[in-house]
Amino acid sequence: MTTLYAIGDIHGDMDQLEMIHARVAHDLAVNPTDAHQIVHIGDLVDRRFESKAVIDYLIDGHENGAPWVTLKGNHDRMMTLFIDHKQQDPILRTDLTWLHPRLGGLTTLESYGITGFDHEQEDEIHAEAVAKVPASHRNFLRNLPTHLDTPHAFFAHAGVNPEKSLADQTEDDLIWVRAPFHDHTEPYEKLIVHGHTPVDIVTRYANNRLNIDTGAAYGKLLSAIVLDDTGIWQLDKDGRADIPFAA
Repeated sequence: MTTLYAIGDIHGDMDQLEMIHARVAHDLAVNPTDAHQIVHIGDLVDRRFESKAVIDYLIDGHENGAPWVTLKGNHDRMMTLFIDHKQQDPILRTDLTWLHPRLGGLTTLESYGITGFDHEQEDEIHAEAVAKVPASHRNFLRNLPTHLDTPHAFFAHAGVNPEKSLADQTEDDLIWVRAPFHDHTEPYEKLIVHGHTPVDIVTRYANNRLNIDTGAAYGKLLSAIVLDDTGIWQLDKDGRADIPFAA
């Protein structure tokens, strides 16, 4: 089988993105394979301080033929909706906006040199964003796929709606779902690898889902896993390690 790597929610943490790719490169050197693919699980931007650098890095990799898949997260969609249309995501709580300090849009825009604004100055911020965020970045985020379906696992930013088949999932499901997905107790038809909802450590659940978002958005560790013929492992500083099941 193709060796599959998946990297959790990046949220503008360039240093950790480079660190985790170095771990993947080390694993490939120790465990050579004829074919591999690296999946970035979405939420590339917001909350940390180098979203522009993260997007530059990912665009460069894709354009240079790296075997990468980069998925769309809800934060990535919030960014493009605001810049393209000055709209808020329809799934977002009505008391929040992408620019609200809780969501990190202003921090993302600071990485493009847009500073000195209060989050309520939407018109002024929007004009600056249209002028300073490159069209290539907006196109990249806008056109990200929502999922990757493989024979052994299904990758999506937030998870899946358990009331639908994998083929019938919508973008809203795949980038925003929480409680219905987390609360579902029956096993999914294949392993669902996701992020979106931070956990302390990479965690596998009895219903065949695996959460790889370990809170890089809040200064915690960015994590990665590898799936191959030998099993499913997380990549730590010493190499492959077991993934615990939730209690």
